[in-house]
Amino acid sequence: MTTDDVVPAAPPAINLHTRPRIRRSPVTWVRRGGLSALLFAIPILFIFGAFSWWPIISAFIMSLQKTNLTDAPVWVGLDNFRAVFADPLLPTVIKNTAWFAVLALIFGYPVPLVGAVLMSELRKRKGLYSVLAYLPVVVPPVVAVLLWKFFYDPRPEGVFNTVLGWIGLGPYPWLADSTWAMPSLVLEATWAAAGGTVIIYLAALISVPAELYDAAEVDGASVWRKVWHVTMPQLRGVLFITLILQIIGTAQVFLEPFLFTNGGPNHATETIMLRVYNLAFANLGNNFGQATALSLLLAAFLAVMSLVYFRITRSWSQS
Repeated sequence: MTTDDVVPAAPPAINLHTRPRIRRSPVTWVRRGGLSALLFAIPILFIFGAFSWWPIISAFIMSLQKTNLTDAPVWVGLDNFRAVFADPLLPTVIKNTAWFAVLALIFGYPVPLVGAVLMSELRKRKGLYSVLAYLPVVVPPVVAVLLWKFFYDPRPEGVFNTVLGWIGLGPYPWLADSTWAMPSLVLEATWAAAGGTVIIYLAALISVPAELYDAAEVDGASVWRKVWHVTMPQLRGVLFITLILQIIGTAQVFLEPFLFTNGGPNHATETIMLRVYNLAFANLGNNFGQATALSLLLAAFLAVMSLVYFRITRSWSQS
């Protein structure tokens, strides 16, 4: 055997698991910047704890007490939660909240998307239309509700009834009827909140590569096909986020039922958050414990629903 036939020995395998571990100590932690990072984080942790976690802990404690915030609280355990489930109005307010959420999704979810897509197709004055779309968001909510309440005048000479009378429709009772009251609230809420979502969609549409639209035009795709096959897949992640945000927002609706109808007529528009307000402030004795228990149940439901939603849509939003 010659020297050319000798096979060189393979280098010894390196076991990554046998590398010496760096011994962690307070000194090494300080040298690596841990102390400075902690000093910067302390103000944020304090603010977050004082204004976020402490109110949650206080609310949980209050839900186990009978209190009106003036007299000494009395510990009642889970009695407040039992009283919430025994409330005869609980099924009604849950149904009303769900009905508001469904109507808001049917009308309020596609309207901003359609508006953003139409604005993105414009060649001129896109900024002007964006400002006009966002203008209702700038209007103070109380002012907007009072304005629409004037529009919803049920008399034949009311603004909406007058306009509809020109085409032979109406007059409609709007807020005075249990059937029309909730759709009327949803219409105003959609008008007031759609502008913010339009801006979000417009910002997302800017990030869509123009080459995709050019390729679609070369293939002879129509505007509808470009929207369906190019725009929608690119906005999938944003659409999923705005969907869950709208569901959470509609489940916590309070302003419109409170200012428009105060839950009427005949509890037809009383939502869960309005029921929380009535338990805490409108009823004799100020049952803050029961009101807090109902709000915690709503928060727990929304947290579980959000967790399930993100688990289900995780693969869809990333594909």
